[in-house]
Amino acid sequence: MEKELKCLLLDDELPGLTYLKMLCEQIPGLTVVKSFIDPSRFLEEFPVLDFDLCILDIEMPQFDGLKVANLLSGKAIIFATAYKEYAAEAFDLNAVDYLRKPVTIDRLKRAIDKARVHIHSQQEPTRFFTCNTDKGKALISIDQLAWIGTSQIDSRDKTAHLKDGTSLLLKNISFDGLQLSLPSGSFVRINKQEIINLDIVRFFSHDQITTVLNLTSGKAIVLNLSERYREEFLRKVNS
Repeated sequence: MEKELKCLLLDDELPGLTYLKMLCEQIPGLTVVKSFIDPSRFLEEFPVLDFDLCILDIEMPQFDGLKVANLLSGKAIIFATAYKEYAAEAFDLNAVDYLRKPVTIDRLKRAIDKARVHIHSQQEPTRFFTCNTDKGKALISIDQLAWIGTSQIDSRDKTAHLKDGTSLLLKNISFDGLQLSLPSGSFVRINKQEIINLDIVRFFSHDQITTVLNLTSGKAIVLNLSERYREEFLRKVNS
């Protein structure tokens, strides 16, 4: 289920504000927290309001919507205006969209969809961890990690197998250390020598995990699930 977007509206003309609020109320997943006709009131109140997105006019008496938008650091901005000449400045402010009045419901829906994508991307955590490898310190994408196993050459080292079929040799790191660095909801120990990203699990039985990855022969990669770690694996799979 998509997160409800909370929105503020600012337009100094009552008919335009009323119409915009009516359109917003027709869009699923969008809630208008408050609408403002007075920019001064908006500037007084917005710092204490909980919202994700602001839709605002640009030309308002004694107020410049572009300058107001500059104060909304970290919030998604959609401009709704009758004027086209401000578009370049609006996008310089990283506005999500620029709507020309009269706004249609379809055009507003597209703008809200863009805002949702923008907000989601801003909230997505950085998914990397750093580790010493045989080639120096590396920044490794957690999303690209398939599983990590004990090195066959030195048990103090680990081999990180990536989803693209490549691998990295991680130097002098324990499984306990890895589990502190990796998201606990995504990675789980499956036996004494391996930790796996749950993203690659296709099937599993009481003692084996068949992954979505294949060997060069085309056969699926199968990993062992030991009795010691089975309960924790099942708990995370079913959570």
